[in-house]
Amino acid sequence: MTPDYLSESLVHDPVHGYISFVSRWGLEEHCSLAHRSQAEASLSSQLASHVTAMQEGEVSEQQIIDHPWVQRMRQIHQLQTAWWVFPSAEHTRFQHILGAMHLASRCIDQWYDSLRDSCENVPSKAHVESLVRLAALLHDVGHGPFGHFFDDHYLDQYNLTHEDIGAHIIEHELGELIRGVRRNPNGVMKPLEVLDPKQIGWLIRRPKDGESDGHPDWLKKLRALFSGIYTVDNMDFVLRDAYMSGYNTKAFDVSRLLHYSFFTPEGLTIHARGLPTLISFIETRASLFRTIYFHRTVRGLDIALEELFPQTMKHLFPGNPLEHLDEYLRLTEFSFLVDIGRWSRSQVSEIKELGTRWEAILRREVTWKMACERSINFHATAAARMTIFSEPDLILKRVRDRLPAELRNIPLRHDVAQHYHRPSAKLPTHGQNFLLDPAINQPRELNDDDLFRELPISFLIFRIYAQDHGHEKILNDALNSVLGDATDAKTNM
Repeated sequence: MTPDYLSESLVHDPVHGYISFVSRWGLEEHCSLAHRSQAEASLSSQLASHVTAMQEGEVSEQQIIDHPWVQRMRQIHQLQTAWWVFPSAEHTRFQHILGAMHLASRCIDQWYDSLRDSCENVPSKAHVESLVRLAALLHDVGHGPFGHFFDDHYLDQYNLTHEDIGAHIIEHELGELIRGVRRNPNGVMKPLEVLDPKQIGWLIRRPKDGESDGHPDWLKKLRALFSGIYTVDNMDFVLRDAYMSGYNTKAFDVSRLLHYSFFTPEGLTIHARGLPTLISFIETRASLFRTIYFHRTVRGLDIALEELFPQTMKHLFPGNPLEHLDEYLRLTEFSFLVDIGRWSRSQVSEIKELGTRWEAILRREVTWKMACERSINFHATAAARMTIFSEPDLILKRVRDRLPAELRNIPLRHDVAQHYHRPSAKLPTHGQNFLLDPAINQPRELNDDDLFRELPISFLIFRIYAQDHGHEKILNDALNSVLGDATDAKTNM
């Protein structure tokens, strides 16, 4: 079949090459050509489908991409504060969501037949592909300035995450547009098929314990593309963040990972031949957390932001974003940085003082310097909770007790950064991924310890920050003493 060049637009991406999407101008041109040709000859079947869709008010993917809620992603960095540390990593969430949309198409191209064989009443390939393409495009639409940091230090007070806000935006702000989408670059939906914004909002949200829903089995299986071990989200950000930071230009073999994956009645399954590639992906992702997302200076910046953020947001935003969507649409990282950049000249003393402190951060005059660090791997789900690391305040108190008297009151902060390599049976995301062992030809769940014997469940980095250098040896000796006391403890004191 000849590609439909008229309705297709391309954007070039350094990670994936050309990313295609349905152009609004292409659809309108199709309609114009069709009406002109109607007087001369009967329409081709492909052209006829375009005309019918246009007459029914078809919405192109470009209309959603160009919507202010999606364009807003151009003004939120992908690496919340790491771009201050890694100068080339200036990419935004907009590039990332286009990449995730592209990977969603690749996944469905590889996996649709197995999904149809594993479930009943699966919609057309074009419907499924459009559904996951839009879910991938919109999965970050609810993010605020500094991404996940904003979740933890602002949205949490309203018992919200960016996924909750994103699902609301998808259903109530973008719902009519989504229902008007009829095609993607690879296919046209059947006449009676309509995309459901609620299904897209459900796909992008992390599963919750005891969650009950009435969604069809095929949709539940597709959730692995967004909440499993390897997803369109984390596959793109591992490739993109590694490339843009200079860490690695080809972080893992995405083509091999997709090739050896498919759906079974159990769920998204990987063949044993693809397992080494999956393990490589997991290890690479963990290495990015260690070296970039959890970099000592990045975490030091996060500590500095944490101290200023609550008071800052009181002056920048009126409250719960769900109750102030118009204001939230205009709250981006760029608007945030422009606004606080003016504060040092304010006539209001509180705002002026905040502005002066923000100016120091924008000059990268980082208040907190790492003084000591310890890393530990955990091989059991509850292991972290069974160590002294579960009470970092206690560690810091005991470190102070072991310092010389003249240093016991110096400003210190602790930071605990923990990353999960893989979901355990205790996490709501378990049960999304399976392994097919050809020896028994039966899928089995992919979170059993024997599958990832060489990988721990999680790792934790504990750090102590001071406001200046010079006390590293004394602090390290004190920390060694504290952790030495805790070495033989099976439970936390």
